[in-house]
Amino acid sequence: MPRHTPRQLPSFDDLRSRLDYGHLPASARRTGSAVAIAVSAGAVAYLAWMALRTPSRPASVQPVGQFDISRYLGRWYEVARIDQRFEKGLVRTRAEYSLAPNGCVQVVNRGFDPRRNRWKEARGKAQFVGSSDEAALKVSFFGPFYAGYNVVALDEQYRWAMIIGASLDDFWILSRTPVLPNGVRQHLLAQAQQIGIDLDRILWVMQDGANPTGS
Repeated sequence: MPRHTPRQLPSFDDLRSRLDYGHLPASARRTGSAVAIAVSAGAVAYLAWMALRTPSRPASVQPVGQFDISRYLGRWYEVARIDQRFEKGLVRTRAEYSLAPNGCVQVVNRGFDPRRNRWKEARGKAQFVGSSDEAALKVSFFGPFYAGYNVVALDEQYRWAMIIGASLDDFWILSRTPVLPNGVRQHLLAQAQQIGIDLDRILWVMQDGANPTGS
């Protein structure tokens, strides 16, 4: 296999000199400044659009109505999911929801990585995409970039919930306890299948008190 001679990386001063408009004619400096301003304005506009846009929702997904966010707050155990890159290998996963002074929902997701023997945590925020009595929200863990969060099934006592995101690849079942009440699992799976979820992709998560994951 041929070997490639590594190229010497430019120093910080070299890069700065290449970006310095001082050595350019005045007309070129004005053009460069105008381009930089236009690019900056475009970036700001794009970020603003990302923050304001409503995530897509599968046609088969209908968020529940008569939703009460105050009853939804608190701790939820993630008992099932379609695996995501950011949750790969995690067990004992759970979510904590609380209400911020500005009306947004604060989100803290936590899970244990048994391979590295440590907890992983992600903090974000969520807000309604429309009326607060419809369980259609968007959630962000990074700047203005939001993902869909649609509660499509919810117990009358807020003991369990089923969530689908912007696509049918984003799927979670949450419970107030590490184990779903009797009969709920089959009920939710039947509804998920009607919506179009591939049941073979669903992973049932090991939780404390229900599986040998520690205490």
